[in-house]
Amino acid sequence: MALIILVALGTWQVQRMFWKEALLADIQQRIHAAPSSLEDIERLNASGGDIEYRKILVSGTYDHGKEQHFFATFQGQTGYYIYTPMHLTDGRNIFVNRGFVPYEMKEASKRAEGEVAGVVSVEGLTRARLAAKPSSLLPENDLGKNIYYWKDWSAMASQANIAPSELVPFFVDANDAPNPGGWPKGGVTLIDLPNNHLQYAITWYGLALALVIVVGFAYVRGSRKTGG
Repeated sequence: MALIILVALGTWQVQRMFWKEALLADIQQRIHAAPSSLEDIERLNASGGDIEYRKILVSGTYDHGKEQHFFATFQGQTGYYIYTPMHLTDGRNIFVNRGFVPYEMKEASKRAEGEVAGVVSVEGLTRARLAAKPSSLLPENDLGKNIYYWKDWSAMASQANIAPSELVPFFVDANDAPNPGGWPKGGVTLIDLPNNHLQYAITWYGLALALVIVVGFAYVRGSRKTGG
């Protein structure tokens, strides 16, 4: 029974490895594809499809006075990702992660040159909203200080005084196109999906082999004693 369980676990990890490799290949295809329209991504999202890391192009006007600050590190620096609602031509809004600013530049007044005005077009990657806090180890969002430790779409909408019906139900991470004012710096999307399943499979199969060797050795030794 132990041998069957160990072999089954190893086989399951091999299956997971193939699944993860296919997923990583799919993500690479998404991030290098031509940008999709907002309407196409919304249809996919409404049908329950996977919208993560899909390239998109959106246009509208930023409402800098309602930006939200997500605590983050980027290239060894501590600071914030700046989530700013963009007012679209259809009257709705979408939160755009414009990128990273250092800790001391949290307040917009310290990076006024980067608060671009007028209609802008932003290319980036779509990111799904989270259903709940991803880990109990994360601190609670400090809404009083406008500091987020996890991307709470509903809280951001409430803090920005935007009705959920007027807000596209996912985020956009802006690409690394230079900001005229230097900050925020885009292109902060981290695609980090570890693929350690081969290592796990080898471990389980190795344990199965060790079990066979141990049992075989015990059987041979027992047979010799009986024969003696």
